[in-house]
Amino acid sequence: MTGQDGSKRTHSVSGAPVDFDRLDVIRDRFATDDRFTQIVDRPEFAPERLVCVYDTRFYPPSVQNAQIEIVWFENGDFSLHYHEDYEQEQFDHRWDRHPSGHNTRDHIHPGPNAPTPGDDSSHPSDWRDVLSIALSEIEARQRAFWEEQC
Repeated sequence: MTGQDGSKRTHSVSGAPVDFDRLDVIRDRFATDDRFTQIVDRPEFAPERLVCVYDTRFYPPSVQNAQIEIVWFENGDFSLHYHEDYEQEQFDHRWDRHPSGHNTRDHIHPGPNAPTPGDDSSHPSDWRDVLSIALSEIEARQRAFWEEQC
């Protein structure tokens, strides 16, 4: 599996090449999902990632931006980084599978500040299940914004 230029890229978190074919599949699926207003494939600041920007209608006005950054590796390692921007603060949460000196291979860096070390966890082996869990947790967070206001 290769990048657009035909080269295999390695990311320091995993040590394995980035699975650009898997990122392309995720990009194509998310491009039809109305949760996202923008899908940025391999941005200059993170050429191994897919950045998916959430529609702000899912958030109260205090949330200026929300996105999930996805990187997947050919050996099944991954990092999903959910991020929200506020005027004077941020919220970060990460789901990870990669070698780590601070946690087991599968771990989560929980919000609001995604601390290291994180919490040891267990992620499903199928990448679609991993994405489904992360997206469900993000949706629960989005619903909670509105439930708090009721």
